[in-house]
Amino acid sequence: MAELREADAAKPHREDVSIKRDNVEDAPSTTYQAAEQVAENEADGDSDTKPSTTASERHMSIQTKLKGLEMLADLDGAGRKSCPLCPEEKFKACYSHKLRRHLQNLHWKVYVELQGQRMCICHLPCRNLKPSLSGDQVSGRHVAHYHCVVCSVTIARKTDMISHLKRHINKGETEASYSGSSDVPFKEPAPSDQAYEIMKELGTNVQLLPNHTTPQKSDTYFNRKMKNNRQLVFCSLAVLTEERNPLECLDAFGATGIMGLQWAKHLCNAIKVTITDISDTCVKMIKENCKLNHIRVDGCPRGPRVPDSEVEGVPIATVEVAKMDANVIMHLRAFDYIHLDPYGTAVNYLDAAFRNVRNLGIISVTSTDTSSLYAKSPNVTLRHYGCHIVRTEYYREVAARMVVATVARAAGRCNKGIEVLLAVALEHFVLVVVRVLRGPTQADESAKKLRKLVHCQWCEERLFLKQGNMVDDTLPCNCHGSLPGKTTVQLGPLWSGPLFNTGFLRRMLSAAVQHSMDDIQPLVKTLICESECTTLKSFVHGPSALTNQVECGVVIKTQQSGEESSPADQSGKRKTGEESGSAVKKLKSDMSLEHPPFYYSIHRHSIRGMNMPKLNKFLQYLTEAGFRVSRTHFDPTGVRTDATLLKFKSVLTKYSVPTYTNATATQKNVSTETTT
Repeated sequence: MAELREADAAKPHREDVSIKRDNVEDAPSTTYQAAEQVAENEADGDSDTKPSTTASERHMSIQTKLKGLEMLADLDGAGRKSCPLCPEEKFKACYSHKLRRHLQNLHWKVYVELQGQRMCICHLPCRNLKPSLSGDQVSGRHVAHYHCVVCSVTIARKTDMISHLKRHINKGETEASYSGSSDVPFKEPAPSDQAYEIMKELGTNVQLLPNHTTPQKSDTYFNRKMKNNRQLVFCSLAVLTEERNPLECLDAFGATGIMGLQWAKHLCNAIKVTITDISDTCVKMIKENCKLNHIRVDGCPRGPRVPDSEVEGVPIATVEVAKMDANVIMHLRAFDYIHLDPYGTAVNYLDAAFRNVRNLGIISVTSTDTSSLYAKSPNVTLRHYGCHIVRTEYYREVAARMVVATVARAAGRCNKGIEVLLAVALEHFVLVVVRVLRGPTQADESAKKLRKLVHCQWCEERLFLKQGNMVDDTLPCNCHGSLPGKTTVQLGPLWSGPLFNTGFLRRMLSAAVQHSMDDIQPLVKTLICESECTTLKSFVHGPSALTNQVECGVVIKTQQSGEESSPADQSGKRKTGEESGSAVKKLKSDMSLEHPPFYYSIHRHSIRGMNMPKLNKFLQYLTEAGFRVSRTHFDPTGVRTDATLLKFKSVLTKYSVPTYTNATATQKNVSTETTT
């Protein structure tokens, strides 16, 4: 009888709960003032109000506190209660202590959170029934799901709901926007500064989205590991400002605008920076970052430049921000310095870059498609770069020479040549900086340096192939005669000229010291030694160490005293007559001093059972043998030398010590002790 009385008492309670649930789902939407008053009552802990049931914009499974769920179930009342988020057939009515444990362990702990709002898991029949394998929906079952706090969608999987919310955040949608909401929707907490991350690099502050490292899900992208790349590009631009100014510079792929803002903030009046991006989100963020760094945004691309001023002691620069495709703006306007850093390969933008770049200007190209550059996707390499490569011990330099060859072909199509100033291949990117030399003669000279590379797959000897030579008779190794079958392959075409310009690198080092870039100074010093193929070098940063630089018959003005520099040298133009001929002769005489192509890895060619000498000692041994040697930034264990592989191995064998010498000596001592 007692059980029957409790059952009769529970029936009207269940009816009340069902009526409340229907009223929650069918009640008209309230105004913003009512929703705000409900939120205040919830914060005060008023037990007479139920905040999640009075606002129809949010489902009752979306709560900010556990007390909200408990208030829905009316745990303070007597008798058995049913779960407000589970149907009767899934969770039967029970007493308050059991229902409280159910709400805590299931609904409150299984959730997705957004800005303090918990979207608890819901088992009500809000979604369609899941059909069975035979297609019969009647025999299916209800699917647990989550209700989105921003829109009216219901999603079953937690990971899918998290991805769904991230898309809302990327689009800036964090307020309720239901189709059935009132004229004044429920106001969610606005995205404040907590949604952004402030990052400072080289004295420049930028705002970053929470998922700035995933460009597939966000329109903006920022990679902290590319800091060395940004500093190298900055130093190359700083060197160009010493030759002539003002310069018109283009950061073709702005993203957060960090690179262009660094240019404008540190070089100020010497340059006029233009930052472009095709994404509306990126353009908006770039403008916000300009305000963050007290940089004026110039919206008139062809208007007169406003002179820089000072506000509160902070120098103000001017940056032009444009929403435009990179190819379009490079076809419309001419620039002195262009930096290309797309997501992946840059081959689609090289033709437009060389179309309008000014004479003696500089183009820097950053390629991050390491899978195709490092011979992991040979079909993509052939499609993008038109080169055939295989995995070698010097694969990083092959990647750099392949990118330079692609840049040279793009310049040749515009009747322009290139002078390679810098080519760096690190773990995450390949950076190539070239100077543009206008004229078909310069284009022909650059095209002559595109050659095939003959590579032995057995001993990894390599040599650039000259026209008219047989492949098997080119390499100095004897692998093709001593081993059955063919062992050599042709790679390329690749750039066979030098990868560094010593004078330009020295001025880059001075710029790095001037702007306190301590991170890349060791790298630039290694590049200087590598360009001259030497191990001992003294670095002098004063103006007296800088002289006029000759590049392909072109005199580039550098910092000098007034007496030494003449007006003809300061113009930075091409020499004529006898001066041009003497410059070209001097350049040809210095061709023999260029660094030898490629390098050997000391670990790759070590002798089995022998202890190798230390790397610095081994460099000294090669120098004493009469070879030019240096370390390389491509490989920490690599040695750049003009010695052949046979001579390299002979010197390595001469100074290697057998590993079993100490072991045999100890064995002899042990054997003598045991016999005695």
